[in-house]
Amino acid sequence: MLNTPHGLIAGLVAGLAIACAPAQAKGCLKGAVVGGVAGHVAGHHAVAGAVVGCAVGHHLAAKKEREQAQAAAANPVPPASAPRP
Repeated sequence: MLNTPHGLIAGLVAGLAIACAPAQAKGCLKGAVVGGVAGHVAGHHAVAGAVVGCAVGHHLAAKKEREQAQAAAANPVPPASAPRP
């Protein structure tokens, strides 16, 4: 199964899904899949592409989360007014 490109990518994704903790996996799986495919197409470097894709995906997810937190802090939502009797 792992002798085919699709089998290798499927095994890699399954391994990453098991190895990564859910709290730290944000962006990793998506990046690993994209990186693995890109690495395979670029010259049969699917594993290296998946590792780099995981790191980049995790970085981008953390960056997006920071930006959303900053935007929420800059624009606080006023509390809803209580209904009048």
